[in-house]
This record gives sequence, C-alpha cells and structure tokens, in this order.
Amino acid sequence: MKILITGADGQLGWELRRVVPGGVELTTCNSAELDITNGGLVDEVVSRLSPEIIINAAAYTAVDKAENEAERAMAVNRDGVAHLAAAAGAVGAGVIHVSTDFVFDGCHYRPYLPEDTPHPTGIYGESKLAGERMLLEKCPDAAIIRTAWVYSAHGNNFVKTMLRLMAERDELGVVADQIGSPTWAAGLAQALWQLAAEKLTGIYHWTDAGVASWYDFACAIQEEALRLGILRREAVIRPLRSEDYPTLARRPPYSVLDKTILWEKFGVAAPHWRLNLKKMLAELKNV
Repeated sequence: MKILITGADGQLGWELRRVVPGGVELTTCNSAELDITNGGLVDEVVSRLSPEIIINAAAYTAVDKAENEAERAMAVNRDGVAHLAAAAGAVGAGVIHVSTDFVFDGCHYRPYLPEDTPHPTGIYGESKLAGERMLLEKCPDAAIIRTAWVYSAHGNNFVKTMLRLMAERDELGVVADQIGSPTWAAGLAQALWQLAAEKLTGIYHWTDAGVASWYDFACAIQEEALRLGILRREAVIRPLRSEDYPTLARRPPYSVLDKTILWEKFGVAAPHWRLNLKKMLAELKNV
C-alpha cells in the first residue's frame, strides 16, 4: 500500500513512522513540507504521490489558544481536512482522519458512542467537528477515529509536563473532576495501521482501556516514575476542581469514549492505560 502521512513530526506521526507495518510504501510530510491549509499545495503533493490512503495526523491542538485563534484553528482543522479530502477524491485515495473527544460536551456521564450527537463547547472542538463534517461530505467512505488524552515519549504532552513539574516543585495541583482515558500514541498508531489494512470506513473511537481523572493520571505518572528512577523524590499532588484552575476553553467533565465497536472489529481490546503508561515511561527512561 502507498500511504501518505501528514503531520509526521507530531507525537502521533512519529509513532506511526515507528510502527509502520511491512508492505507499506510510506511517504511522510511534516507541516513545513505540507501545510494542509494551502489547498493548491495539497492538490499538487497528493496528485504527484497518488497514495492509496492518506492518514491525517496534522492538527491544531492548542485548546486554550484556539479561543483567541479561531481563524487559525478552523484553517487547519476544518479547511485543511477539506483540502485533503478533495485531493484524495481526485486520485481515488481513502482518508483516515484523527479527531477528538472534544467534539462532545462531556455531560452524558456514560461512555460516548460514535453515533452520539456531538456538541463541542469550545473553538478547538468546533473546528475538529467541522473537519469531520467536511471530510464526510467530500469522502463519505473515509474513516474517522476519535481519541483522547494522547501522550508519547516524543513531543509535548501531559506526561512530560508532569514529570518536569514534579522534578521542579515540592507541590502541585491537578484537576480531579475531569474524567477521560489516557492514550499512548504508540497503541493509537497501531490501531490506525490496522484500520488502514482492513480498509474500514465510518466513525470509530479508540483510547486505552480504563478511565482516570487528570489527578489520577498525575499520581500514576509519579508512582511509576519513582519506581523507574526517573524521579528522585516525591512531590505532593493536590486535587483541584476545574473552577480552581480556570482556563480559556471549557473542558468536557466526562469524555470517556466507547471503543466496543472497534475492539470487536479488531478482535482485541486496547491495554489498560496504566500498562501503557509503564511502557512509555520505560521507553522515556532509555531515551
């Protein structure tokens, strides 16, 4: 298969390159090589490469900054996806697009199904939902995979931020009333490759198994990092309410995604998030 990956230098793009299966003729483009907001450039690159599948890992992900940069967020997450969809259609390529739990408002308090009605509460979620709709309008047979709380040994993410703060501070506060599912980008990348191999279409959800608050996640990060010797001392972690830690964008209070459909199609469930956290931290220590 000829595959084109956009956003190749992000943490997911990096993991996709690491676990690429055999039999794939892979081309990767980072944002400097392929700015998906440039429709003419997207047309030229996709026409020249003529891939069978485009995996779009490019995205504007600055949740709070998006509230003041709505035009930029929409340019990448909506218009960029529309450009990829149009270019894919012109060469008969499939598209696998990565979306987010932020398309939901988090008020259901039960795992969200792929068919649940989205209701984003901020610009980031709105832009990602707009991208989903543009893709399905232009490529009805595309695949969308929503995920959440992604982290990796590569790039910037919550795990690495917590490790830095825990090393610098004696005490820190972490929000305890937002619930979701941490997701190791390596496992997500493997799911995307399986999605490509089986040529599935439609909307799916994928995260690691289990649930946690950001506070739970932080406590687990510290416990495992101390065990591995990444951290030398223990910091006090205080649980906070969302109202104690105001942000420009409102986060979903409960954004657990129901992965049952994809797990059944693949014949395997994702590992629990705690197991994948251990693997990622062991990898980070070796790096």
